[in-house]
Amino acid sequence: MSLTLYPAVDIRDGRAVRLTQGAADAETVYDVDPVAAAQRFADSGTSWLHVVDLDAAFTGEPRNRHLIEAIVAATDVRVQASGGVRSIDDVEASLGYGAERVVIGTMALTDPDFVREVLDRVGPRVAVGLDARGDVLQARGWTEEAGNLWEAIEVFSAMGVPRFVYTDVAKDGMLQGPNLPMLARVADATDAAVTASGGVSTLADISALATLHDRVDAAIVGKALYARAFTLESALVAAGATIDDRDTDRADRADADGAGRPSA
Repeated sequence: MSLTLYPAVDIRDGRAVRLTQGAADAETVYDVDPVAAAQRFADSGTSWLHVVDLDAAFTGEPRNRHLIEAIVAATDVRVQASGGVRSIDDVEASLGYGAERVVIGTMALTDPDFVREVLDRVGPRVAVGLDARGDVLQARGWTEEAGNLWEAIEVFSAMGVPRFVYTDVAKDGMLQGPNLPMLARVADATDAAVTASGGVSTLADISALATLHDRVDAAIVGKALYARAFTLESALVAAGATIDDRDTDRADRADADGAGRPSA
């Protein structure tokens, strides 16, 4: 199996940062310019980026969404956008700036019908973020509890959500390895694809994720790359990527554009 890697570019006040366990006051600034960080990942061969507007996630005010456009223009890679999605306008703004997919977090947990509405409008270009401490979901920048993980998976799977982004909050930013047993349980509970987020610290972690479960087909990697625990090039090898993967991804994207994707 191969695993698609999503290097993370988390943006706060226009800077690329990483948080520890999602805490707003546990920030490390790694790059003044998020576009430069994105460009380095693109130059290393990634075909996707995970771009998070932390200002929108914590305050509801999207201050960094325009940077999606700059990142797409500079890198020509696909962007999965996340952070502070509260309305259809937010979804359409991210897609309009060039995001390929938008992750809905808090709004999905507090208003599940919103997800149904977004699916009707943009189809498969949406994922639901499931951030959890154990079985308890976390919302609003991980500051509030928001229901049971397994009940949410059942509801959203029945809606036809094509992908979940599962984050073990206790693992995020800690460089202690992903929660493999929970990821396998999440994948067993749905027919949707699952993206792993949080805790990746070694190449062995990436290899383990690549062989964990048929539906765990992607992983977000952040702090380990910024802390230079390994290179993105070596991570792509550990994930089972080949040298032709990015070119193939670009060709598939061109075909999709030519065929006409759902409009935002």
